[in-house]
Amino acid sequence: MQYSYWEKSEWLSDIDYTIIGSGITGLNCALALRKKYPESRIRILERGTMPQGASTKNAGFASFGSISELLDDLNHTSEDDMVSLVEKRWNGLQMLRKNIGDKNMEYYQFGGQEVFPEDNPAFFERCKDNLTRINTMLRPVFGTDVYALKDNIFGFENTGKQYIFTPFEGQINTGKMMQALLRKCMENDILILPCTEVEAFEDLGDSVQLQTRNFDLVTRKLFLATNGFSSRLFKEDIVPARAQVLITSPIKNLHIKGTFHLDKGYYYFRNVGDRILLGGGRNLDPDQETTMEFGETDRIQNRLDQLLKTVILPGIPFETAHRWSGIMGMGKQKIPIIRALSDNVYCGIRLGGIGISIGTWTGNQLAALNRE
Repeated sequence: MQYSYWEKSEWLSDIDYTIIGSGITGLNCALALRKKYPESRIRILERGTMPQGASTKNAGFASFGSISELLDDLNHTSEDDMVSLVEKRWNGLQMLRKNIGDKNMEYYQFGGQEVFPEDNPAFFERCKDNLTRINTMLRPVFGTDVYALKDNIFGFENTGKQYIFTPFEGQINTGKMMQALLRKCMENDILILPCTEVEAFEDLGDSVQLQTRNFDLVTRKLFLATNGFSSRLFKEDIVPARAQVLITSPIKNLHIKGTFHLDKGYYYFRNVGDRILLGGGRNLDPDQETTMEFGETDRIQNRLDQLLKTVILPGIPFETAHRWSGIMGMGKQKIPIIRALSDNVYCGIRLGGIGISIGTWTGNQLAALNRE
């Protein structure tokens, strides 16, 4: 394709900072760069027509981790590192709320619950026995106890009579959150080029050369916010992880309100107004779900349907309105990878499925790598 003089001069020339990926990390990186360099020319390249990956496809959990997840983290990392990661997630969420405003993304802090299957009482007892321990660790971050026991007031079946509750977890409208971020970028003269897939890049020393499917581009600095798709361009400790989700049609007199984690966090559900959103099940087929391909599988979708019928909405008629999937970025460690790959190329990736909370923090840290 040939480009006009106007397109080349205004869209594709004299670029200071280029970000690959228009998800929550990439947009926040661009906004942080604009604040620091108000006269710079900033471009965001997005491979899809809309942000791909997970930023517009997630379940809308404003979460920092359920108690079982944090206990599992302690099997692989130190107490200080676990607390540090929770603090980053919590601070990132506050940054997001400040940047966008709760009303603009329909943020509601109804609280979060971890629900325990009744056929594994030992697992619940272990989490309950560690309540004081985890609360003591997290008190410097939150200033008070984070988790407490609460009765199962929502009528979930095949689960224990109690669950573990935190008042600090919330939910958002993912679409409105991303629209607000995109709008802020446009208001700050940050140009987003959709349907622009980068195939390769090379640091030339004084600039970075990018090759896309449609054109070549030169930029002074390059920021990679590609998360689950990162291995297409460079190697790091990150793999794609598909998450399958469904949402019901409106349910009359729905009394469930809040965010819920089930079965060690392998499943998660929440109300979206008078609907139920449910996702998860990667543990049923981890090899097949380690993929960059969007799509749904019968095995996981059937399990989600079963959970709706037997646990979440027992005896309540419902219809599934929509099913979809997103691609997350996971690794052996959960803390994001934020580092320089060369003199002029930086990455901020591996959000670990908690992008809503830690994405804003990651984007700001990614922008801060540039010390011009």
